[in-house]
Amino acid sequence: MAYASRSDDGKAPELEARFRAVFAAELAWMWTTLRRLGVREADLEDVTHDVFLAVYRKLDAYDAERPLRPWLFAFAYRAASDYRRLARHREQPAAEMPEVEADEGRADDVLAQLEDHQLLHAALAGIDIDRRAVLVAHEIDGTSMKDIAAALGIPLHTAYSRLRVAREELTRAIGRLRARQRTPRGEA
Repeated sequence: MAYASRSDDGKAPELEARFRAVFAAELAWMWTTLRRLGVREADLEDVTHDVFLAVYRKLDAYDAERPLRPWLFAFAYRAASDYRRLARHREQPAAEMPEVEADEGRADDVLAQLEDHQLLHAALAGIDIDRRAVLVAHEIDGTSMKDIAAALGIPLHTAYSRLRVAREELTRAIGRLRARQRTPRGEA
């Protein structure tokens, strides 16, 4: 896509350059984050595009003294939350779970890694988006709780409470899913 020296909305070329740098550096992370927050594989491109449009519109308000990813995570959280409110997106079929890129390794190791990823995504799917967002940002992305609370606009103690409940829900969901995997078909 070619850009003029000045965009249609009057953003300065320096801001466009900053946006391009953010986009290039964070696209893969954003894609993965949105997937972890429940956006179906088939819709990731569109939702990611929408998120980066919102980021572009607000980039001039970003405080460069603060970490970038928690700020971006707030956009991802809002987009995923809106996405999940639509009735057609309430459940993600297991067949749509993302594939794991295989390193050069043994086939059974790659299969085990894929199964672990599918199990994690299936378990995450059952957690409310508000709690899932805190869990993903802290446990998977390594974002500090202070930054998560600020990005999501919630009190710090609320963020910790959501994390605690999400961990409990994730543990229970993984246990249930593993039990189902061990139960032979036809038995219940």
